[in-house]
Amino acid sequence: MAKDKIAYVCSNCGQESSKWMGKCPSCGQWNTFKEIRIAGDSGSQAAKNAGMTMRHGGAATMFGGQHSDNDAKPMKLRDISAIDEPRIDMRDEELNRVLGGGMVPGSITLLGGEPGIGKSTLTLQTILNMTDRRILYVSGEESAHQIKLRADRLAKGQALLRGEEVVNPFDHITILCETQLEKIFSHIQEVAPEFIVIDSIQTIATEEVDSSPGSVSQVRECAAHLLRFAKTSGIPVILIGHINKEGTLAGPKILEHIVDTVIQFEGDQHYMYRILRSIKNRFGSTSELGIYEMLQGGLRQVSNPSELLLTEDHDGLSGVAISAAIEGVRPFLVETQALVSTAAYGTPQRSATGFDQRRLNMLLAVLEKRVGFKLMQEDVFLNIAGGLRVTDPAMDLSVLAAVLSSNVDTAIEQGWCMAGEVGLSGEVRPVSRIEQRIAEAEKLGFQHIIIPKYNYHGFDHQKYQIEIHPVRKVEEAFRCLFG
Repeated sequence: MAKDKIAYVCSNCGQESSKWMGKCPSCGQWNTFKEIRIAGDSGSQAAKNAGMTMRHGGAATMFGGQHSDNDAKPMKLRDISAIDEPRIDMRDEELNRVLGGGMVPGSITLLGGEPGIGKSTLTLQTILNMTDRRILYVSGEESAHQIKLRADRLAKGQALLRGEEVVNPFDHITILCETQLEKIFSHIQEVAPEFIVIDSIQTIATEEVDSSPGSVSQVRECAAHLLRFAKTSGIPVILIGHINKEGTLAGPKILEHIVDTVIQFEGDQHYMYRILRSIKNRFGSTSELGIYEMLQGGLRQVSNPSELLLTEDHDGLSGVAISAAIEGVRPFLVETQALVSTAAYGTPQRSATGFDQRRLNMLLAVLEKRVGFKLMQEDVFLNIAGGLRVTDPAMDLSVLAAVLSSNVDTAIEQGWCMAGEVGLSGEVRPVSRIEQRIAEAEKLGFQHIIIPKYNYHGFDHQKYQIEIHPVRKVEEAFRCLFG
């Protein structure tokens, strides 16, 4: 067994050093180096033994032994099979979409989000429906009794949504309340699961590192051992992770580099909607988006978010504009709300919820310089309805329309929506996938849509019943809306 050694690790960024340093050369923070003791390779050996046992036991052979340390050999690129591995159906269309079509065998996925946002609820609700696989749920935060109560509530809630009776006996799920990594690997060999959930990675500790659970070194070492196990055995692993006060995933940045997929569960606890967003995905696109509605009986998948994100009646209300946005491959119409009022203090306020603050400032400058509306002494507040955060540049035109509508206190007529990126010279720039935006607006009953003039000639606009208004400048769009 290897001898123990002493190392110093920055608690902020994870930088390792052989001696103590006052200032971290990586992140520049002072007095962040902590002394840790690194023991022998017991955790690494436990991960290797568990992975080899599971692979030879036939629980996961889809990798063909190529990930085993003993069988690893250099291979010619032309000799490597290019056949896609069969993905695991998660029994959740929204989650499958964000993952790129399902869970890849042998992959390791990190699910992060605010405390109480619903990470454990989403994970437990998903595995309850995966009755065709043996699942091991490792909890370091809750007792087995608490998990059982939540599972009963979720099973009843999901059955009620589907209009069915509760028939899930939970025979395929095994609960383990343990925080020591070596013991977890020992139980994995006994249970022989086909799917593993770790809730959460910040509560797991290994004997190799002499520090408390959740520290930079513990999170890094535990994640590395779990990665080695997943690649060796071919069993997929889901890690639930906490986030810090800055909104980023707690622990070292290397945690996000180690895992194959990073998905974040977003949303305000005071809103009913939850957004599942892919930040990193080695097996699919990172632009996909999943939308859920939080109910008493769990999370409900939202297949058509446009109908829920639009207020039923905003006739006669100024400062409201509808935009045809796209996140991933999904088009949806979102309501943009703006309020412009005289500044009560010397410096006017600029506030945006669900929209980039710097982009709002740029659009207000365009509105003042190119269109001639003076907003220097006005407070401007912007809100994306439903608690969403949208990054689509096509939102620019609706933001300007909502601000101008509130400024002149004139409502935009019902049945109008728009999509277009606004440049610094006031031109309306083309946007991607314009046909999907138009089709979504027409499906929801809109009669008029404003689009960039460049996009007008790229498709057959005769097949749509909705009236299309191509514009080249912001002034033309305002003339269509306000006359």
